[in-house]
Amino acid sequence: MKIFKAYLLLVLIFAFPASAQNEKWIDLFDGKTLNGWSVHSGFAKYRVEDGSIVGTTVKKSPNSFLCTEKEYGDFILEFEVMVDPKLNSGVQIRSRIAPEELTFWLRDEKGKFQAKTIPKDRVHGYQVEIAGAEVGTSGGIYDEARRAMVEEWWIKKGTKASKAFIDGQWNKYRIECKGQSIKTWVNGVLTADIKDAMTQRGIIGLQVHSVGDDAPTYEVRWKNIRLQELN
Repeated sequence: MKIFKAYLLLVLIFAFPASAQNEKWIDLFDGKTLNGWSVHSGFAKYRVEDGSIVGTTVKKSPNSFLCTEKEYGDFILEFEVMVDPKLNSGVQIRSRIAPEELTFWLRDEKGKFQAKTIPKDRVHGYQVEIAGAEVGTSGGIYDEARRAMVEEWWIKKGTKASKAFIDGQWNKYRIECKGQSIKTWVNGVLTADIKDAMTQRGIIGLQVHSVGDDAPTYEVRWKNIRLQELN
């Protein structure tokens, strides 16, 4: 019997890879409070409702971000999101919060260096796009407050990726960051696969985009926000 038990244990060990054995998901949102998060860059409103984080636009506010207090490097991030089709939103990954006014020197499309200055408290870095189905950019990568739209990171219209996001329902995102690699999926469809090394560690941030002075109030909701750190 002892020999059989030892054999069974060995079978179980080899049946499950080490990566699967070491899986440990962290809930970034407890479903009840905003503990571990803080608002930066703007003053949009964030609240908890029915187990979700709800972000609400505020007129005259710049882009706002509800950010984790902890930074993450290599990880898998999953969440579900529902957004008003007329509101642009996103989730920051490996991003930073400016401790003071900062100036970046970045190359333009012609290869020339140009200065870009951002104010204190401005969130900047990789953003995974969330937008209405008609826009078709959900899951693409945008470089918030830095290089803006990098053409090869953007989703082309008419592709399978551009049709992955569905209005009026919860959409599931998966984001994998490892080394220079960033990959994103929306509802199981691969939407971005890039390599970039500008920032390899930073905060997670939930964006409520700025709106015009005459715009109505829009909302975006997130739930089931969880993260698995990778070795």
